[in-house]
Amino acid sequence: MEDISSLKVIFRVINNQNDMSYEPAKLSIGPFHNGKPKLKQMEDHKWKYLAALLNRKPNLEESLDSCVKALRESEHRARNCYGEPINLSSNDFVQIMLLDSCFLIELFLKFSIKGLRRRNDALFTTRGYLFDLRRDMVLLENQIPLFVIQQMFHIVPIPPQCTMSFNELASRYFKNMVPGDFNFLKEKFNQEGYHLLDLVRRCIIPIHPKVTPKDHGYDDHQYSNSNQNSNPNLDYARKLKRAGIKFKKGKYHSLLLDVKFEHGAILIPHLKIHECIEELLKNLIALESHLDDTQQTTSYAFLMRCLIRSEKDVTYLRKRGILSYYEDKEKEIVDMFQKLGDEITAKDFYYLRLIEQVNEYKTTSLHAKFEKFKRSYTKSPLSLTVCVVGILLLVLTFVGVFFSVLAFFLHRRS
Repeated sequence: MEDISSLKVIFRVINNQNDMSYEPAKLSIGPFHNGKPKLKQMEDHKWKYLAALLNRKPNLEESLDSCVKALRESEHRARNCYGEPINLSSNDFVQIMLLDSCFLIELFLKFSIKGLRRRNDALFTTRGYLFDLRRDMVLLENQIPLFVIQQMFHIVPIPPQCTMSFNELASRYFKNMVPGDFNFLKEKFNQEGYHLLDLVRRCIIPIHPKVTPKDHGYDDHQYSNSNQNSNPNLDYARKLKRAGIKFKKGKYHSLLLDVKFEHGAILIPHLKIHECIEELLKNLIALESHLDDTQQTTSYAFLMRCLIRSEKDVTYLRKRGILSYYEDKEKEIVDMFQKLGDEITAKDFYYLRLIEQVNEYKTTSLHAKFEKFKRSYTKSPLSLTVCVVGILLLVLTFVGVFFSVLAFFLHRRS
């Protein structure tokens, strides 16, 4: 029964391009990258953090025995969370679960409670180290099941200064990585998830279900960028602006993927482009490819790829408060979204109705019709000349009729 009910949620990413966005740079979490030479430096920190965590109780061996016993009881369930067999002995697998889960607990405790840190702790004194660790913690291949960490959190001695749950500690650690208002995200973090990457995913996806489009000609079950003729089409941001479509920053508490179309405007929540946003989005897309849920992140990546096709689009969205980034990053942002959307496949595209609404508005708004009229006539100078002459003749005819009628009434009164 345990085999049947287990949900496989941690996978290796099929990486034909040798893309380093899925490879940890400093920290190994879980069995897939354990033991790699470039990651061994962090192993010493793990053992030190494990000792610091368990030593908060007088009897370290008793705490250790309780942890190992609990992990052995749930070992089979934990192994079944991985998308492939884990060829490790029981002792080795349990050791990885113990070491990595306790390291994460202690790291999050030290991050939130400064009094627990040692002065010479390189993880907190070396600039950029914590950010690098965050980046490694949201890689799909670099995960352990969340239930394992929660299990350890309820067994290990937690310092009395800490009154927070593990999820609350995690939300504090990831607050600079996950887009959105921290106070709102803290509530979103306080829920169940498969692993840390999945917790991040649940913090950005909309809570309302996908709206079914009216035009059933759209393929609502399979959406692939490889077949442009069958895909719903959406113009780039500046072209939509010329057609009368406004762009506005999403409401204050909007989740990142909660993109809407209201009253002629596309509302897009703010996205801060930080150093590992591309890795985060890529790994969320990789995770969604293995889940049965609606693929919101994958859909978002394709939507932004449509809207951002040049540096001018990036600059325009920045002016509208939708994007924020360091100077001179426009080209990198264009390249990022174009690469993200190149080979994605969404089984259940989330923004079909939004694209339909935008296209409907373009065909009905006066602004859009006027822009279409201008474009059609500016392509041909002769057509434009004929059009202008026609308008002038119409105006002169109207003026002539007006003055003739006026003269007639003046003559009768006299």
